[in-house]
Amino acid sequence: MQLSVATILRESAARHPDRTAVVDGDVRIGYRELWSDALRFAARLRAHGIGPGDRVALLLPNTADFPRAYYGALAAGAVVVPVHALLVADEVAYVLRHSGCRAVVTAGPLREVAEAAAARTGTDVLDVVCAGEPLERAEPRAPGDTAVILYTSGTTGRPKGALLTHANLVLNATVCAQDLFALTPEDVVLGCLPLFHSFGQSCAMNAALRAGAALVLCPRFTGRGALDLMAREGVTVFMGVPTMYHALTEEPGAADGRAPALRLAVSGGAALPTALLERFESVFGTHVLEGYGLTETSPAATFNQLSTGRRPGTVGHPIWGVEAAVADAGTEDRTVLLPAGSVGEVVVRGHNVFAGYLDDPEATAAAVVDGWFRTGDIGVQDADGFLSIVDRKKDLIIRGGFNVYPREVEEALARHPGVAQVSVLGLPDAEKGEEICAAVVLRPGARTTPEDIVGWARERLGKHKYPRVVRMVDALPLGPSGKVLKRALRETCA
Repeated sequence: MQLSVATILRESAARHPDRTAVVDGDVRIGYRELWSDALRFAARLRAHGIGPGDRVALLLPNTADFPRAYYGALAAGAVVVPVHALLVADEVAYVLRHSGCRAVVTAGPLREVAEAAAARTGTDVLDVVCAGEPLERAEPRAPGDTAVILYTSGTTGRPKGALLTHANLVLNATVCAQDLFALTPEDVVLGCLPLFHSFGQSCAMNAALRAGAALVLCPRFTGRGALDLMAREGVTVFMGVPTMYHALTEEPGAADGRAPALRLAVSGGAALPTALLERFESVFGTHVLEGYGLTETSPAATFNQLSTGRRPGTVGHPIWGVEAAVADAGTEDRTVLLPAGSVGEVVVRGHNVFAGYLDDPEATAAAVVDGWFRTGDIGVQDADGFLSIVDRKKDLIIRGGFNVYPREVEEALARHPGVAQVSVLGLPDAEKGEEICAAVVLRPGARTTPEDIVGWARERLGKHKYPRVVRMVDALPLGPSGKVLKRALRETCA
């Protein structure tokens, strides 16, 4: 049996050759042209001696060069290693060395870092050149062959390379496009998520091109810029992380009633506060589908779905072909499933679960137990099957012996009229072990004080849950995918 992620673009080019595949600034690229570019780049890789199973790193911005190189490398039978665009040269060198990449493909402002990293590892540097004769046809691959190696964020040490197969990625893109988002060739998807990240790569790029939709690329996200792009290109589907939802909702152009109507909005990457979800739906006249997943689950694992119902504050039901459950977090050598209503570690199994960590059998064995992937997230599943993510296992705050989940506190504080954004974490405390700290960004013009925040929380949360420490900050530190960097925030709040 043969299956390749390159098939996503090949089949859409055959079905919709003249439709727009990618919009990059003023440049519009049709499906036939994009597939031709990919095959020409595949031929370039072949001429460079890169063939089936060889690993090729991509250090590229959110431009049309990314899909050209991504599908081109896959068409050549190579394994794609997307590299985090904010890494410094030493960190990029680690990825190149650890993955054994034959070449790093780069362009634009990222070239300097790529060249520095390549010099340290003896890796070739290639441009995205799509000239010359194209490869006659894509190299066939088996469903279980590795297609992409995505490196995790490395919160517990050096980043690990998650091995994602062709079957993982093709099925995830297909389920996202058809079952979850009901994408059609008439849809226009805003691609503001970084394409080196699993959310942007699978749910936006692969799913949009699987459906024959148009992907509008946004190299650098701002609320104003995204709003202008949405209006100019007639965007129908927005996909983003909570900080992007916040930026769009607070943008004056949206708040004064000039926001374009959307068919659908998709949120992932971090918990979306219910208050923000409600504001976004009101401003943009749409429904928000919040989902959940990880790099190791390709990434979509569960979603609020039109077919199974939405419940704000939850991440819905497992996607088609996947199971999700809650297991005893304290039992690590086996997976002990818990009944509905129990709080425990979220576990996932199905076609989306990765093939393991590159050259790390110990980490793989710890992550996949009894066939279930242990996510490290704490959740609860209700009697109707809706899953709620309580928090990251490692973000749990234990204050005076009581468990406190930051997300519950954040949800309460997000409803304060003066609060624009909030992140909650635990700080070391000699008496209680940990004390609850809330880092708060105020709305423009708000005169809310830390004492006001504490009082608001005390009225809405148990005595062991409300924050005793409140830090007013100008902005929350964010990673490239829009997640709050709690390690950096902890230094600010300490």
